Amino acid sequence: MTARLAHSLCLFVLALSFAATGGAAQAESSAVVVVHAGRLLDRPGQPPRGASTVLIRNGKVEAIRDGFLNAASYPGAQVIDLRDKFVLPGLIDSHVHLESDRAGQEGLIEGLTNSPAYFAYEAAVNARKTLAAGFTTVRNLGDSNGVTLALRDAIAAGKVPGPRIVDAGNGISTTSGHGDSSLGLSPELAEHAHQENLCDGVESCRHAVRLQIRRGVDVIKIMTTGGVNSRIGAGLGRQMFDDEAKALIETAHLYGKKVAVHAHGADGINLALRNGADSIEHGTLLDEEGIKLFLKTGAYYVPTLSTVNGYLERIAKDPNAYPPEVRAKIDWRISITGQALEKAFPRGVKIAFGTDAGVSKHGRNADEFELMVKHG
Repeated sequence: MTARLAHSLCLFVLALSFAATGGAAQAESSAVVVVHAGRLLDRPGQPPRGASTVLIRNGKVEAIRDGFLNAASYPGAQVIDLRDKFVLPGLIDSHVHLESDRAGQEGLIEGLTNSPAYFAYEAAVNARKTLAAGFTTVRNLGDSNGVTLALRDAIAAGKVPGPRIVDAGNGISTTSGHGDSSLGLSPELAEHAHQENLCDGVESCRHAVRLQIRRGVDVIKIMTTGGVNSRIGAGLGRQMFDDEAKALIETAHLYGKKVAVHAHGADGINLALRNGADSIEHGTLLDEEGIKLFLKTGAYYVPTLSTVNGYLERIAKDPNAYPPEVRAKIDWRISITGQALEKAFPRGVKIAFGTDAGVSKHGRNADEFELMVKHG
């Protein structure tokens, strides 16, 4: 199903994305694009149209007409023939990590043995895969060395193909928290790990946000709980004090930036929501208090169910893909997949689509739809 969807979407997605992709160069020579669509899904909650024409001018949709418009009315227009395809606008994945497609021990070795330039190429390849899968906008929630910030700008300038990127730079955590890249390393290596994304205490956390703002991020990502992939057996509960979370979120909002919060445990979810988080990523152990806080604040819940696919595929390939302290958390995560979404959606919590691609495979983002339908 995913392969068929990607095939049907690809050309139309490229047509709609000239302003944000390498297609921008083509748009300069053909300011008008005429797309003939066999079926068109353009009205949320309504049945798809039949034969339709989408008129795109200077990278933006100008009009939609029933039937196949005669392109001769637009001399020099580029015509994209999708009369045998099902067409819809570009999709949005609100949680990806473009710079890698690996995790576990393989990801650790990759990070220790490769340069920022290597990850820049990896990110560009993964961005192209994501665009080809039908996703024209992504929110990249964590990278290193400014790789995806540079990629964001290159895509926006039309230098390389890819989706529009809303980028968080480095996710901010506490020392030994999820996002501390020195976890699992020897003391000698850990000493040299560059840790500008870590903060401890109010002033330190304010400074960490300001560092990311200075780098040019679009959104701030923080981690209030442990993580499944962290190479430490500290669990998935809260790892941040109330004043630290408040300082992070308050400072981000001071600069007009939204805050996405990695949180698995209920205590970390509720801590973030009480302090004004704009979205909760994962939200695995969502409880009744959390649901009420979601409804009160209007924050979004991003379930990232696709992570389970990534875990299962790696374990099937190599049972020792993850160290024991991580594998225990993975097995637990798999066992309760979707339970939080099953509680949140019927209550009216706002849900956003996000895959955590990088843990799952880039280019297979649409697999999340199947999991969301199954659990919601």
